[in-house]
Amino acid sequence: MAEKVSTFAKRLRLGLDMTGLTQAALSEMSGISKSSISRYLKGDWEGKQDAVYALARALDVSEAWLMGYAVTASRSAASDPVSVPEGFAPLPELVRLPRVGRIACGGPITAEENLDGYDTVPASWHGDFTLVCAGASMQPRIQDGDVVVIRKQPEVENGEIAAVRVGSEATLKHVYLYPGYIELRPENPAFESIIKIGDAMNEVVIEGKAVGLCRRL
Repeated sequence: MAEKVSTFAKRLRLGLDMTGLTQAALSEMSGISKSSISRYLKGDWEGKQDAVYALARALDVSEAWLMGYAVTASRSAASDPVSVPEGFAPLPELVRLPRVGRIACGGPITAEENLDGYDTVPASWHGDFTLVCAGASMQPRIQDGDVVVIRKQPEVENGEIAAVRVGSEATLKHVYLYPGYIELRPENPAFESIIKIGDAMNEVVIEGKAVGLCRRL
């Protein structure tokens, strides 16, 4: 017996057929990787909220239709009350932010400045770019592989989490500024703080404050 394909997969395939887009073109327009789109089309994965929003925008169809609800495919259906099923909250306003590589959550790793795709996040976070975290120093709050949204700003309050550049490297830590020294403190007590004293404080540059986090379930 053939494996059942999800309604989301069928609607996504139909959306591609209606627009004439290739999977590669849809990937570029939506910011969703080609491998993920392939898994969606096979029915291996169901689309999460941010992916559904990005794909619907690229295909110019309503999110509710793409998720399989009995509404028209037109994006105008998004304003129809039946496009939001009972018991579900409407999608928040979302924006696409550039992902600028990985940032260390352990020993600092060399920062990657080149663009590494896009992430769709709530507009209310007022972010400017995203980073993928690597390592365990910010666990349990931030896990390896989490996408953190950063708002560009040169200063943060003591204790806030920030993307910080130390020389040519970058890390994500709680920042504490004291007279004469700065401490970059991990969340995980198994890791030691990075402390810069006196003139060495000039090596530390705050790139921005962490304002949101995305994690795959």
